[in-house]
Amino acid sequence: MEKLPASTGWQWVKQGFALFRKQPGGLSMLFLGYMFCMLAISIVPLLGQLLPVILVPVFSVAFVQGCLYIDQGKRVLPSLLLSGFRKPALPVLLGLGVLYILMAIVAIGASSLVDDGLLWQLVTGQLSEEAARAAIPESRLGLGILLAIAIYVPAAMAFCFAAPLIYWKQVSLGKALFFSFFAVWRSLSAFIVFASTWFAISIVTSQLLAMLFGRTPLMMQMMMPLSMILTIIMHCSFYAAYRQIFGLPVDEGKTVSLDKPND
Repeated sequence: MEKLPASTGWQWVKQGFALFRKQPGGLSMLFLGYMFCMLAISIVPLLGQLLPVILVPVFSVAFVQGCLYIDQGKRVLPSLLLSGFRKPALPVLLGLGVLYILMAIVAIGASSLVDDGLLWQLVTGQLSEEAARAAIPESRLGLGILLAIAIYVPAAMAFCFAAPLIYWKQVSLGKALFFSFFAVWRSLSAFIVFASTWFAISIVTSQLLAMLFGRTPLMMQMMMPLSMILTIIMHCSFYAAYRQIFGLPVDEGKTVSLDKPND
């Protein structure tokens, strides 16, 4: 894993757009299938709030696998949604999803040290809308959010490439987190440019829609498909980053372990 220049982050974004342009219909159908599955899972009693988060790594495999198919000249089909449910990756991916929840709980819980638990109450829905409006101006909610972000960022670095490493390289959860964290750390400037570019894209697109349609219901209707497209392209950009850092993934059904050199 070589150290990459900051400009590489911009190249990943451009490559994400290029991948999307090759098969926009297939990737969009894949995303719509993902959203339908998440909606169906969310209505499951008791586990409906946890399962969608736990399954995020499992379903995320479908998007990077779809990008690999585009690289290989294959059609992206909705059946790719089942990619992450294949053994031996499934139990490890589910463990990664559980870790998502645990780290979020730790980060938001730690914010209570500076904001008297206000962020926790907001996230868990313990405050009514009126109570929240009254409490926020007099609180240190901003500090709580900053602390939560500072705690969660290292975890996000470890999560970044963990799912595709588990799926394609068949490494353990611990090794996937390790390799992902140091891949991001070694090219941190590139990832800062990457994140900043996507932040700028989201701000500019939302402002353009506001200028064109005003703060109207039509703007919100236009925002939904645009957000979907940008989310898909962001997944493509992450694949481009993985491809440059860890190399082009091998064909489905073949695996390369990080524990031993390739032949």
